[in-house]
Amino acid sequence: MSVLLVNGSPHPTGCTFTALSAVASQLEKNDLQTQLFQLGTQSIRGCIACNKCAKTGYCIFNDDPVNELVGTLSRAEALVVGSPVYYAGPNASLCALLDRVFYRKSAGYAFKPAAAVVSCRRGGSSASFDRLNKYFTIARMPVVASQYWNSVHGNTADEVRQDKEGLQTMRALGDNMAWLVKCIAAGKAAGIDAPVPETWEPTNFIR
Repeated sequence: MSVLLVNGSPHPTGCTFTALSAVASQLEKNDLQTQLFQLGTQSIRGCIACNKCAKTGYCIFNDDPVNELVGTLSRAEALVVGSPVYYAGPNASLCALLDRVFYRKSAGYAFKPAAAVVSCRRGGSSASFDRLNKYFTIARMPVVASQYWNSVHGNTADEVRQDKEGLQTMRALGDNMAWLVKCIAAGKAAGIDAPVPETWEPTNFIR
């Protein structure tokens, strides 16, 4: 069983990576494999709502890592998305990536446990945390809790490593996610199937 961790920071070993590493370490202690996807400084196109992915399951654009991530997430048992906080929101490149990963493709992610992790110098963490969790809840992905909202504080990776409560929150998240992944696997083995979604009934306010 594997968990995909997405580092939505342009810095490969910075604050967000430090938080995700604490989660990954705890997952591995619970005998789960982890895979890290590094967003870095790649250019990410925004979604153009062409709806072509509704037929293929993949984005029409193939010049960035979105389709790679769609395939990797489809194979993983769970997802953790980490982001730095910019202006009380997640990294814009990460949001562009997630918009296209989730748009018209989220049925394949249903019932996979998911969690968001955010890193900030001081404020804006709860707004960023809320923004990321919306990707999961619209996709029927159970959101994994910790002992506090999943954030770490610091301006550098060294400062994050001094945030004892923040790192404890990351470890608790790793433990809780591992427990839920194993519970879901045990349920499947016992013949307990996931709910069958009803046919979507989109209702527009303007008719």
